[in-house]
Amino acid sequence: MPTAPAPTPWAFPEHATWDPEDDLVALGADLEPGTLVTAYSLGLFPMPVTLDGEEHLGWFSPVERGVLPLDGLRVSRSLRRSLRDFEIRVDTAFDEVVSRCGSPDRPDGWITSDFEHAYGRLHRLGWAHSVETWRDGRLVGGLYGVSIGGLFAGESMFHRERDASKVALVALVDLLRDEHADQRVLDVQWQTPHLASLGVVRRPRAEYLEQLERALRVPLPAAFRLDG
Repeated sequence: MPTAPAPTPWAFPEHATWDPEDDLVALGADLEPGTLVTAYSLGLFPMPVTLDGEEHLGWFSPVERGVLPLDGLRVSRSLRRSLRDFEIRVDTAFDEVVSRCGSPDRPDGWITSDFEHAYGRLHRLGWAHSVETWRDGRLVGGLYGVSIGGLFAGESMFHRERDASKVALVALVDLLRDEHADQRVLDVQWQTPHLASLGVVRRPRAEYLEQLERALRVPLPAAFRLDG
């Protein structure tokens, strides 16, 4: 099981105080493991934000949350064919997956070295995981995120070959489909047109937080247990 991190010294705003029309909930704090685990458990995730020309650590809870129902994943005929072309591995190249997701060549990239270091620490404590696609011994795609009980909070994905990241997402959904699947939450932060084509839907913040509360009482998927 994951190693409990040191408690965070920071107090996040109570849900009732969150602006119902603003995705940004709070500024500041840090990226220590205890802070991250606490934040995700409250329905928050961090991203850099620039305000008045200054960069801050922002904590977000989208008013309309992007969620992929485990029974709602859309697998096209071509993607189904691609599933045969890749090897799936879990947690064998976590740092490399995060690094490639944060490549400066990607448009609108936001994963800084501080974020890479923070999630690497979280991974080594058992809270963050990668699902990877490999071909001929080469890492060609993957995703990473934070797993707490029945929550998997997807952070980012990348691909170097066609469909490689989509195949990783299909593999992740398969890993989450167990006897607790109806209580698990696969969070992808925001719905984009690309993610919508794969079955991602929008959930009002209040509904997401209710689902999250139930999901946190569910055991980790076997693939993400250190003893599993």
